[in-house]
Amino acid sequence: MPSNLLTQATPALPAQPDLVHSSFYRFVALSDPDAVVTVVRELVAALTGSVLVAEEGISGALAGHAADMATFEHALQHDERLHGAFTGMPFKHSACATRPFWKVRVHRKKEIVALGLDGVTGAIPDRAAGNHLDASAWRELIARDDVVLIDNRNSFEYRLGRFKGAIDPHVDNFRDFPHYVASHADQWRAEGKKVAMYCTGGIRCEKTSAWMQQFGLDVYQLDGGIMSYFNALPDADRDWQGECFVFDNRVAVNTRLQETATTIDQVYNDSPDEAWRLVRAKRLESVNPKRPLPESASPPANGSADDTTPPQD
Repeated sequence: MPSNLLTQATPALPAQPDLVHSSFYRFVALSDPDAVVTVVRELVAALTGSVLVAEEGISGALAGHAADMATFEHALQHDERLHGAFTGMPFKHSACATRPFWKVRVHRKKEIVALGLDGVTGAIPDRAAGNHLDASAWRELIARDDVVLIDNRNSFEYRLGRFKGAIDPHVDNFRDFPHYVASHADQWRAEGKKVAMYCTGGIRCEKTSAWMQQFGLDVYQLDGGIMSYFNALPDADRDWQGECFVFDNRVAVNTRLQETATTIDQVYNDSPDEAWRLVRAKRLESVNPKRPLPESASPPANGSADDTTPPQD
């Protein structure tokens, strides 16, 4: 059963000096995603992790030596065969104590994040840039009384850590989120509420924000998600409780983007939806075990085995 990590912070693990995790996504219309898959498979050869490619864009979570990662990120943005589709795409880096993945896969998918609504895509040319808030603007927004703050992640992620005052939609899968929004939109609109939502890296919010505007809602999202917020603000723990779940063998990071000693057994409960997640996570961990906490470590100052874990957010 999960332990209460909101109030019982686990220590940070010492990072491996030359191992970096990189996550990224971009919604962009790709005319030939299969050709993109072929190129990306060549570019990721020195790394581990997973990349998803669909007609609506690309999403990835990779790990490797810093030099190899820099080479990949440059190539993804500048390889002529990709026709500039990913030029200027941001990459979010974090440290690793545990190796996040043990092999690399590039998958061709219908969607890079599965919302399950026909015709809904994240590749929207006229998306309102003003609704993407940087860390400072987000902090100001969520302090307001006329804002409803929505955690656009799974319930087990919310339990592990969240922005103070955030609402848990109680979804076990991203496909459940549209029903939650549709059933509450009238209430939020009647109360004159602005809707602020966040997720780990921004991809879920990017996919749903434009769709939500059909309900007449004033929707805002945290640009770059939780990981960018932690990176931007040294005092991110002012607004955040607990840790942030990551979909790899590190399990969780703190507000300083350091891997913590939290284990998968502390994350999932025994509900049917989370039980299968725990079984799968244990299978992956058996191949690439989480690095143990050194005996000398002290608490931080602030409170199928043949597959890789695909990027979820």
